[in-house]
Amino acid sequence: MNIKEASEKTGVSSAAIRYYEKESLIPPIDRTAVGNRDIDDRIIRRITFVTQMRAAGMSIENLRRYIELFDAQEDNTKEQKALLQEQLGVMEEKHGDLQAAIDHLNYKLNHFYDHMESTEQELRELERQHADKVTQKPTEDGDGLTNY
Repeated sequence: MNIKEASEKTGVSSAAIRYYEKESLIPPIDRTAVGNRDIDDRIIRRITFVTQMRAAGMSIENLRRYIELFDAQEDNTKEQKALLQEQLGVMEEKHGDLQAAIDHLNYKLNHFYDHMESTEQELRELERQHADKVTQKPTEDGDGLTNY
């Protein structure tokens, strides 16, 4: 299949597929007699893997290292597994942060009327007080000191 068809099949843009090839994240793609990319299922699987790992937040550098280990002749499964475990740790940390944000938003929504309105009123009052303070012009009294 050509790059457009591969793009449609994977949901990855043609530009991203070219980038993956340029960065050696996927193997070099065979070419037709006229020079068009001829993408087979092997490349589709690699594109899918790269896309999944990038969605998981894996850096290009770590992804490239993982692929180099995978493509090497020797057994690198321990190092491959270590890279995946490292990425899982990063994702779990992000998951915790994301879950905390979700929980906070749920709290705000569940307590909107009994909590949010009063909190927003307090914040508006603080903003108003700040604006009043900023707009006050300094004056000098008889002792030469500036009063606000």
